[in-house]
Amino acid sequence: MNNWQAIRAKKFSHNQLEQIDEAVEQELLELDLKDLREALDLTQVELAARVGITQSQLSKLERRKNHRIATLRRYVLALGGSLEINAIVGGRRIQILE
Repeated sequence: MNNWQAIRAKKFSHNQLEQIDEAVEQELLELDLKDLREALDLTQVELAARVGITQSQLSKLERRKNHRIATLRRYVLALGGSLEINAIVGGRRIQILE
């Protein structure tokens, strides 16, 4: 157990930890691309350079409501992450893309 996990275990009950984790997960799910970029302290110019597009193209991308998976993958990879897509069917989580 690392230090953070030990601190969490001492400070919060199991039920409290579950509630905190659920709240954090829900908040993360509600982030849009702009929020995600800003949470990582990146400007549009910096991220556009990483993605290989112009700042104005990145701005348009962040404002879109629907995204292609390939575009999202490039965006997330440029942030240093990876994209996973899961389906939840019958209470089971099935990973579709990694």
